[in-house]
Amino acid sequence: MPVTDVVIIGAGAAGLMCALTAAARGRRVMVIDHANKPGKKILMSGGGRCNFTNMYTEPANFLSHNPHFCKSALARYTQWDFIAMVAKHGVPYHEKKLGQLFCDNKASDILEMLLEHCRDAGASLHMDTSVQNIDRIDSGYRLQTTLGTLECTSLVIASGGLSIPTLGATGFGYQVGQQFGHTLLPTRAGLVPFTITDALKVLCTELSGTSVDCLVSCNDRAFRENLLFTHRGLSGPAMLQISSFWQPGDTLHINLLPDHDAHEWLKQQQAERPNSELKTLLGELFTKKMATLLAEHWFTSKPLKQYTHAELASLAEKLADWQVVPAGTEGYRTAEVTLGGIDTREVSSKTMESLKSPGLYFIGEVLDVTGHLGGFNFQWAWASGYAAAQYV
Repeated sequence: MPVTDVVIIGAGAAGLMCALTAAARGRRVMVIDHANKPGKKILMSGGGRCNFTNMYTEPANFLSHNPHFCKSALARYTQWDFIAMVAKHGVPYHEKKLGQLFCDNKASDILEMLLEHCRDAGASLHMDTSVQNIDRIDSGYRLQTTLGTLECTSLVIASGGLSIPTLGATGFGYQVGQQFGHTLLPTRAGLVPFTITDALKVLCTELSGTSVDCLVSCNDRAFRENLLFTHRGLSGPAMLQISSFWQPGDTLHINLLPDHDAHEWLKQQQAERPNSELKTLLGELFTKKMATLLAEHWFTSKPLKQYTHAELASLAEKLADWQVVPAGTEGYRTAEVTLGGIDTREVSSKTMESLKSPGLYFIGEVLDVTGHLGGFNFQWAWASGYAAAQYV
């Protein structure tokens, strides 16, 4: 029966980071995963370019029922530490915007870097390996797997959340947590597009593929990013960001003119260009198609001089505070992350070790820590994996 120091379940970002770091400390490390290839989510992230961290990472970029939990790990393994690893490995990268760092070439550059470090440090990787049973024993944990029986002193759960099941996501990590006495906080899809089923869907369908800068707010949170119309509803970075704060039934407040005081601007345009049509005016801010459709859907397009003060005020309100109640979200099928998960109040923020079952560790997305869009979730994977690796 193989006996090792550390078994890590999950060959994603957090699991590989933990493996290479722990093995470099001289620990005997085995990584097992039921998927056929490691790092599938790494490979598809950032449109295949992997948005591997964010230069402006700080605790405020993360959601958790226990907001202080992430601070320790993020402080001990920062974005600059990961950037240094990437630079040392010779992986070319660039900042896209808002501190988001992407590979110049492809996401596999990051995965290959992690796998090479694992190989060099002596961590072994076993794909196509399922776990049937886990038992607590005097010396640690005994696992019944398709590889056979494994024993380890430290068991690390790095199996991720429920997002994108086509890549192999399951609730396995949550089940292990519950088996060993952990509380599971309600899970739901995060960083996910919205679906629209009411009359607005016609507009979304007609504008599918159109992107526009906006300021979206919901439940006291606001994000300035692009909105993308789709055949099914609303997507784009702004919608993905706010989706993590939205609950069913909530109203999204969308400002389509974030750089203007809409009412003052319209009054000024009316005074300066009384004969211009509304759709012509909007066409200078949005695509021609979007301007025409908004003018048709919301208002009757006519020369600006023909709008009364009340109509102008109503028009400004629609542009500055377009209120949308989504039917729902696309769910885990396209969600980038899972909100909720293992309650971090039952896990050490210093070591990532279970406070319920010694020698059991949780890292990455399985925990109730979710980053904003833009490389923050990868930084949490690197930081939590590194933190646990110091103690396994």
